[in-house]
Amino acid sequence: MVSPIAEIVRRAQRMSCILLCLYVPAGILLARSGARAETLEISAEKREFNCVIEPQQTVKLASPAVGMIARLDVDRGDIVRQGQIIGKIEDGVEAATLALARARATNDAPVKSAEARAQFLHQKHERLRELHTRSVSPLASLQEVEAEVRVAEQQLKEAKLHKELARLEVAHAEEVLNQRALRSPIDGVVVERLLVPGEYRNDQSPVFTLAQIDPLRVEVFVPTAYFGQIRTGSRANVRPELPIAGLYAASVTVVDRVLDAASGTFGVRLALPNPRLALPGGIRCKVEFVLDGDNPALMAGDAPSSFENSKTYKQ
Repeated sequence: MVSPIAEIVRRAQRMSCILLCLYVPAGILLARSGARAETLEISAEKREFNCVIEPQQTVKLASPAVGMIARLDVDRGDIVRQGQIIGKIEDGVEAATLALARARATNDAPVKSAEARAQFLHQKHERLRELHTRSVSPLASLQEVEAEVRVAEQQLKEAKLHKELARLEVAHAEEVLNQRALRSPIDGVVVERLLVPGEYRNDQSPVFTLAQIDPLRVEVFVPTAYFGQIRTGSRANVRPELPIAGLYAASVTVVDRVLDAASGTFGVRLALPNPRLALPGGIRCKVEFVLDGDNPALMAGDAPSSFENSKTYKQ
């Protein structure tokens, strides 16, 4: 038979076990909730989003002139500079026209001849006028010389005008000849060569496809919850996917003012410096924004800040 004291002790032990079973899970849940809150706080400051690295711009290079392709100096993958001649359309006729215009523009004989005749007639007019004042020369001779002087002066003006027109013809011929040259409008790389020497280029066929990859353009779509925390000029870290590794600094240049209600996102564009052209375009990436909760919401009328070149992190 169990004594009353033993029964009391047994009930106390059972109650302690029940309380322990109740308090331990509650403590675990509180600890987990605290850790989760800390994780959410950290992720609110920095979070990665999927992005795409693209060329800053892609150009379909053509020429205002049509004709046979004479030569192409670059091929796919070559680096080109702004203003560099990378090809030429057949320009034999235009070069001959320019040479003829330069010959006319450098011919000073008509102007010098008109100046000499005008000078002679001026001297003749002075002599006859002096003789007429002495009543030696008749008035008709003086009037005839005066008319010849006026004609000579007009002929001199006409000769100078023809020389100026010849100079303008040289400028026109140079522009026509320059249109036969293919010049790169950007610093970049050749993506594609669409024609080869010997082919005929019409007024609708481009010759090259060029891409500007310094700086690169990073496109990313961000949930609307971050609207107002990401502003033009905000900093971000871009991590391209393998095999391109490393962390690169970028700056926000565009923040969409119109949100996409269907997907609950808005677009953000970043500029990624690429001075050594080490990074390619057309690659997926991850972007991590350095958010600042104290920044005010984006206001209508905010002007995009100028992009400051940021240093590339070492891989």
